[in-house]
Amino acid sequence: MRPIIKAVQISKQYRIGAQQAGYSTVREVLMTKFRAPAKLLRRNGRSANKTIWALRDVSFEVNPGEVVGIIGRNGAGKSTLLKILSRITEPTTGRAEIYGRVGSLLEVGTGFHPELTGRENIYLNGAILGMSKGEIKRKFDEIVDFAELEKFIDTPVKRYSSGMYLRLAFAVAAHLEPEILVVDEVLAVGDAAFQQKCLAKMEDVSSRGRTVLFVSHNMGAISRLCQRCILLDQGGVLEIAATSKVVQTYMTSGLVQRAEYRQTSAPDKAINLIRIALAGSDGVIRSEVAYDESFRFLVEYEVNRVVTGTSVGLALFSVDGTCVFATADFDAHPELLDPRTPGRYRSEVQIPGEWLNIGRYSVSVYIANANTGVVYDSVEAIIFNIIDTGTPGSRNGVERRGILQPIFDWETVPVTG
Repeated sequence: MRPIIKAVQISKQYRIGAQQAGYSTVREVLMTKFRAPAKLLRRNGRSANKTIWALRDVSFEVNPGEVVGIIGRNGAGKSTLLKILSRITEPTTGRAEIYGRVGSLLEVGTGFHPELTGRENIYLNGAILGMSKGEIKRKFDEIVDFAELEKFIDTPVKRYSSGMYLRLAFAVAAHLEPEILVVDEVLAVGDAAFQQKCLAKMEDVSSRGRTVLFVSHNMGAISRLCQRCILLDQGGVLEIAATSKVVQTYMTSGLVQRAEYRQTSAPDKAINLIRIALAGSDGVIRSEVAYDESFRFLVEYEVNRVVTGTSVGLALFSVDGTCVFATADFDAHPELLDPRTPGRYRSEVQIPGEWLNIGRYSVSVYIANANTGVVYDSVEAIIFNIIDTGTPGSRNGVERRGILQPIFDWETVPVTG
C-alpha cells in the first residue's frame, strides 16, 4: 500500500530575529531584493543572527485511513511539522510527499478572510480544496448545523467571537471531505461540549477511511482516537509506535520530574500565568510526595486588564493519559467569576493524602474565561511522583490496581449463630 503521507528527513531552521522564508508574494520578493544592500550595511561589524532547528531529520509514513497522533512537550516541533505537511511553510531540508487534499485546522481562523461572511468563507475554503460549487452546496447545511451558526452565517467573520470562529473552522475542515484532516491543539480553545463533538466527528471521519493527523496534549483524546503516535522531542523523532506504548514513554521516561514552572510577565495578554508549583505538607517545593502526605498546588498569575468570568484550574493525568480529575477555583467560590481588577493573584488548592495511588502524574494548568471558553493560558507544567511509604493503604510491596487508592472505613463484626 502506498503511504498517503511520507516525510523524508524533514528539517526546519529558523533564524532568530529574521523573517522566515516561505511562500512569498512577488511584492515581498522584490522588496527583499531592494532592502538587501541596506541590510548588509547595517549588519557590517555585527555577528550573524542566531539560528535554531525546530525540526531535525524527521521521517515517517502514514497509510490511508490511519489516525496518527503527534505528541511532545511545548517546543518539540509539533506545530512546525503540521505547517510543513499543510504546505504553509517549506522545510529547510528534506521533503514531504502528500497524496491527497489536506484540510487543516492549525490556528483559529486560518484560511478565513475576515471581511467575508461565514457563507462566503465556506465556499472559498471548498474552492481552495478543489471542490465544485455543487459539492460544497450539498455539504453546506451540514456544516452550518454542526457549527451552530445559522443566525450568523451571513455575518462577516471578523465579527465572530473566537468560539464562533473555531466552530466554523472545524466544521469546514471536517465536512468538506479532504483525504487528510490535520488538527492542531486549537481544539483546546473550545468549550468541553464542543471538544467532545469534535472528537466524535474525527472518529466518524476516520471510520470512513480518511486520514487524520492529530496534535494534542490531551492524552485521553490521543488514546481514544489514534492507532499510532509519533513522539517528538527537541525537533527529532523519539519514538513511533502503538499509541499506548508512546503515551507511556511520553508520561514516564520522556519527561523529567518538575515541581515548579515559571513564565515571564506578559503585559500584552489579558491574563498571564506566572508560576505554578507543588508544595509538600512541609511547604517545601518538591516533585516527590509520600502516599499518606497531603500537598498543595500554588498558582500565581497576573491580570492586566479588567476581566469577567476568569477561571483558574488544573487537570491531573496518570501515565497512560487518563484524566484523574479537573478542578477550578470557582467550583466552591462562584464569586470569583465577577469582574477581576488588574494586579497579581495567587491561588492554592490542597490535595489530601491517602488518595492517589503510587505512580507518576502530570499536571496541566489553565486560565480561561468560564463564560466564553476563551483560554488565556494553558501549560503542561508539573510532573511528580507519589511514592510508596509502606503505610496502610499504600502498596507496601504489593501493587494495587486503580488510579485512586483511598482508605475507606470498613466495618467488620463477628457473625454468631
